[in-house]
Amino acid sequence: MKRHQQIRKFLVYALYLLLFTTVQVTFPGKPSFYGLHPDIMFVLVVLCSYMFGYYDGIVLGALTGIIRDYFSAPSVTGLDGTVTNAVGIGLFVMVAAAAFGSAFFTVRIERNFIMAVLSVVVATLLYKCLGHLIIFIWSNIVSGLSYNMEFSQIVFRSVLPQVLLNLIASVPVYLLLRFLGPYDKGVNPVLIDEKRKGEDLWLTM
Repeated sequence: MKRHQQIRKFLVYALYLLLFTTVQVTFPGKPSFYGLHPDIMFVLVVLCSYMFGYYDGIVLGALTGIIRDYFSAPSVTGLDGTVTNAVGIGLFVMVAAAAFGSAFFTVRIERNFIMAVLSVVVATLLYKCLGHLIIFIWSNIVSGLSYNMEFSQIVFRSVLPQVLLNLIASVPVYLLLRFLGPYDKGVNPVLIDEKRKGEDLWLTM
C-alpha cells in the first residue's frame, strides 16, 4: 500500500471513529424506539470488518470497545449485591463483532451491499439474544435476583426493534464506507491480493 493510501486510511478511520462515537455518546436516545437507539458504533465495526477484512475490523473494534467502556460501561450487580461498572464488556463485544463480521460469508460469496447489511442484522440478533441469555443466567442463578422481562417483551421490545434500528443505520454507514471510506473505490487492496493467491475466495465489492 502506498504512503498516501495509508495516510488516507488512518485519517478516515480516525475521523469516523471520532464522529460516530461523538454522535453515539452525545445523542444516545435520538432516534429511539421502545427506549432503544441505533447502535452505530456496533454497526460501524461490523461493516468495516465485513467490507475491509479481519485486521481492520479488530483494530477498529478494540478502539471502539475501549471508548464504549469508558463512556457507557454497563452496570452489573455483584454477588455481594453491590452495583459496579463492568469495564471490559464493551471491548469484548466490539472485538467479537469484528471477528464475526470479517468471517460472515466471505468465502465463495462476493462482498456486496446485501450481504453487508445482512451481516449487521445477524450480528445484532446474536448480540441481543446472547446478551439477554447472559443477563438472565447472571440474575436468576448467580446473583439471586429476578429477571422480570417476559419472552414477548424480549422479542418485540428489545431484539426486533434493535435489529430494525441497526438495519436502518447500516445503509448510510455502508454508503459512507463504500464511497467515502478508508480505501479508494471502497476496496481493501489486501483482500484483492488474497483473492489472487486463492481461487476459493470471492472478495470483490
